[in-house]
Amino acid sequence: MPKLRGEAFWRETLRGAHYVVAPMVDQSELAWRLLSRRHGAQLCYTPMLHAQVFLRDANYRRENLYGEACPEDRPLIVQFCANDPEVFVQAALLAQDYCDAIDLNLGCPQMIAKRGHYGAFLQEEWDLLQRMILLANEKLSVPITCKIRVFPEIDKTVKYAQMLEKAGCQLLTVHGRTKEQKGPLAGVASWEHIQAVRKAVSIPVFANGNIQCLSDVEECIRKTGVHGVMSAEGNLHNPALFEGRNPLVWEMAEEYLEIVQKYPCPLSYVRAHLFKLWHHTLQVYQQLREELAKVKTLEGIVDVNRELKLRCQEEIANQKEGEKPKEGLPFFHWICQPYIRPGIPLSEPGVRGKRSLEDEEDGNSELLSKNKQKKKLRNPNKSFDPSLKPKYAKCDQCGNPKGNKCVFNMCRGCCKKRAFKETADCPGHGLLFKTKYEKSLLWQSNQRASPELSQKGDVDGEETAVLKEADDSAA
Repeated sequence: MPKLRGEAFWRETLRGAHYVVAPMVDQSELAWRLLSRRHGAQLCYTPMLHAQVFLRDANYRRENLYGEACPEDRPLIVQFCANDPEVFVQAALLAQDYCDAIDLNLGCPQMIAKRGHYGAFLQEEWDLLQRMILLANEKLSVPITCKIRVFPEIDKTVKYAQMLEKAGCQLLTVHGRTKEQKGPLAGVASWEHIQAVRKAVSIPVFANGNIQCLSDVEECIRKTGVHGVMSAEGNLHNPALFEGRNPLVWEMAEEYLEIVQKYPCPLSYVRAHLFKLWHHTLQVYQQLREELAKVKTLEGIVDVNRELKLRCQEEIANQKEGEKPKEGLPFFHWICQPYIRPGIPLSEPGVRGKRSLEDEEDGNSELLSKNKQKKKLRNPNKSFDPSLKPKYAKCDQCGNPKGNKCVFNMCRGCCKKRAFKETADCPGHGLLFKTKYEKSLLWQSNQRASPELSQKGDVDGEETAVLKEADDSAA
């Protein structure tokens, strides 16, 4: 059967999916995908998988894909992060029989993606991306898709999307934020960028960003013209988002825990989901929050969930008529609802964002993070003044601290790659590729010379014996 492409792939293989659950590391596992599908999701992605690890580690493949095969969990797209065409395609070949498409992650903005050189940090390397997608499109029996972030400029974002389409991408998910927009700096996603991409390409487009409820989904489709809408944060706080409902938190939590009993996953995943579902309630019952953080078994998590349910039911029973939700919430805390990530109020003195907390200019404990306050208690003389920190020169290649004695002015990782490529030495990093190569050449030349010397020695010995016999006969 020929591989379906573009609109035909979306319409037939993906069944015209409009409601999509995003790939989420340690969060979009099988149990959560099944819960989301029961409540309106029409297409799900696996968590992001590392192509290099997937290729070399059979246990990783079994734990993250092979062991999760389930007929109810289709259509399904497997997402990989990679920066090498061959590695990406070889990993995808091992996964293609367990999914309906392979997705290349070009949207992860986290520091781990920067260190690993994948995700959104590949968005300037168009030649590499073309080679990866061309090869995947040629070798795989399932379509190749991509999930991207936008550039600040709409024109560049459009050209980027067109390049991916030309290389062989059959479906594009556009997150309407730049790679700098993350955490407390996330801000609002640009649907204008998404609309421009949708108009510029002929392949299906999914939108991602600003989705907190079903009305957001409908508005996004109407304004941008996309084929479907992907949700991550919104789905984690309300798995029934695509149904347009705001159910009681314990209903979703109990249903999820029942699915986990049938399709087990690491306890850390389960705990993280309950922290999201019960987010607003756990602000009220801090003690139960601590218990949920410490519990070591699934049965213990079930017990904490039951206790949270009882507390909320007591609160409902004692509720006064006309009472309204507190803390500015749209619903009472025991109802699934959006979580609005707080921004950074720069105008307020003494209030700092995450990055600022790591760069305190003095030892004022009121402005220190909790972790640094603990360090201060252990060592009262410790200072967090950034001016006292050693300053590191940056690697010419990646921006990490470079080696002080590196001949290439690079960090060890970049230095090793360059020294190997150029067969050079870097004594500062203890890399001796050139020296070892020269020694190997010398050893090979000695090995070739040894048989010749041996043969010459044999000839000299024979000549000596003949001369000796001649002398004896003459005597």
